[in-house]
Parts: sequence; structure tokens; C-alpha cells
Amino acid sequence: MNYDVFNGDADGICALLQLHLHQAQRKQHVLITGIKRDIQLLKKIPSDCRHSEITVLDISLDKNINEVNQLLQQHNRILYLDHHFAGQIPNHPDLTAYIDTRPNTCSAWLVHQHLVQDFPLWAITGAFGDNMNELARQLAGKVGISETDCLDLQKLGIYINYNGYGGSLDDLHFLPDDLFRQLRAYPDPRDVLSDPLSCFKKLEAGYLQDMHLASSSERVFENPSVTVIKLENAPWSRRISGVYGNTLANQAPQKAHAVISPMGDNTCNISVRAPLNNKTGADDLCRQFENGGGRAAAAGINHLPETELDAFIARFAAHYA
Repeated sequence: MNYDVFNGDADGICALLQLHLHQAQRKQHVLITGIKRDIQLLKKIPSDCRHSEITVLDISLDKNINEVNQLLQQHNRILYLDHHFAGQIPNHPDLTAYIDTRPNTCSAWLVHQHLVQDFPLWAITGAFGDNMNELARQLAGKVGISETDCLDLQKLGIYINYNGYGGSLDDLHFLPDDLFRQLRAYPDPRDVLSDPLSCFKKLEAGYLQDMHLASSSERVFENPSVTVIKLENAPWSRRISGVYGNTLANQAPQKAHAVISPMGDNTCNISVRAPLNNKTGADDLCRQFENGGGRAAAAGINHLPETELDAFIARFAAHYA
């Protein structure tokens, strides 16, 4: 049994779409994914897995290192592509790793660069979804698509990314593996927008409604360097937290942003965006807290106790002062 393990956001989905569209036989692989913040996905591979091909896309190696080492010991071959903090990468003949943590890259781009060049529009869509707008436009320029097409792919990427956020799978409009299977029917992502039966209309309607609700949310702390937004305790707020953070970052590229989403159990999820003008430090900040991680430009903390919110805000403000 072979496995494709991927983050349930736009970057993970668009990375895997390129591989599946390039290799039709991959449809036989078992899909393992989850909500955006469910990143310890290798724990979902059966513990007795041996002599399998395992592809891992867009989840931190550091957060899965124990499972990686165990799977390698059991004679599995692992292909790993990611742009998050990796820690120490094992030196093993059965591990092939393309890991690039520079702030202006993403996993969909890594698949395009190293493995598959024949579906660049999905790489562009994934880059837009991960708020890598400069990278997406660079590739769009090489491909030669129109500005209208570029804006359409940006919308689609944002909506796919939006679908991945939530406190649980119940918060999402589509389960990430179901959304992936639907999108796999479209070698050209522009056809997703033109097909009235595709997922696009439902994602767009949900996104626009949730963004409208988020626009009136409370700013609990603000200074010239940072803004902290606190959303309601509701499914919509958990869905919109990441893409709303990206929107705020695009609107004020000189500032860092944090979006707090209450989880209803006296904890909060936090999405952190470094200033777009200086994409550094978000992962370093979030790793100071339990269940924190990510990458230099965008990171987060899962289930931060509400009693630690003031400490987080103080540290966040100091970090980007």
C-alpha cells in the first residue's frame, strides 16, 4: 500500500494535484490529510507499514520526525517536499527530501520545480493560496497567462486555502480529501471556475460571507508595528482565520498581524503573519509556545490557553517592535 500525505490547505492540495495529474496510477494511493493545522499526519499511517512508497507534502518534518525515522527503519521509501521548519533532516538512502524554508517559496512550487513541469497553473494556484503572490506572478509571467486568468487563479487558490482552516473537519465546507478528488478532475484549474457544478461557487459564497463577518472584528491590540484581531467563538471565525490574516498582511505589508480564534474550550488558535516587507520570525515566535510552529512568513499556535493570551500579545509586540 502506498500513501500520499498532504496538508489540507491550498499549497498541499495543489502540490499533490500536480503529481496525480502527471501520474494517473497515483489514484491507487491512500490519501492522508486533515484540517490545515493537523500537521502530524504521519501518525495516521498504519504502524506496521513496510516496503511502501510514501509522499509527504507541505507538513513540517520536525513535527513528524519520530514517524519518519520509524517508517525508514521499516524499509519504506519517503519523498518529502516542504517549506516549513524541518529541524535535522535524516541522512538515509530511502529519504528524498526537497525542503526549502526560504520565505518566498511553497510546496506547490517545489513540486513544479523538482518533479512536475506540465501543470504550472496548479503550482500558480497553490502559490496564490499560500499568499506567495510574488512567486505566483513570476511563474504566471513565464507561462504567459492573461491578467484575468491570473486573478481567477488567485481567487481559486484563496478559496481552496480558506476551506482548510477550522477547529475540526465539521467546520469545513468540504473535507480536504474530498475537495482534492473533486479538483483532480480539472487538469486546467481555470475550468473549475467555469464549471457551474464545481466546488467554486460554494467556496466563494462561504468565503465572502465569512470575510464580511470578520471585517467588523475587534482589534484588541495595535501599534505601528503590529495588529492583533480577536474573532468570535464560531465556526466561521475558525474557517476565516488564516486567509483573513493574509488579507490583513496584504493591506498593511509593513506590519505583523495575529488573528485569535477562540475554540470554545478556554483555548485559542492563533494565526501569525510576519510583515510582507520582512517575512521573518513568525515561526521562531510561535515555537516559543506549546503547539506552535510554521514558517518564517506565516505560523500559528494551536490551543493556546486563554490565560496566556496577554503573554503572547506582549511577546508578539516585542518580537516585531
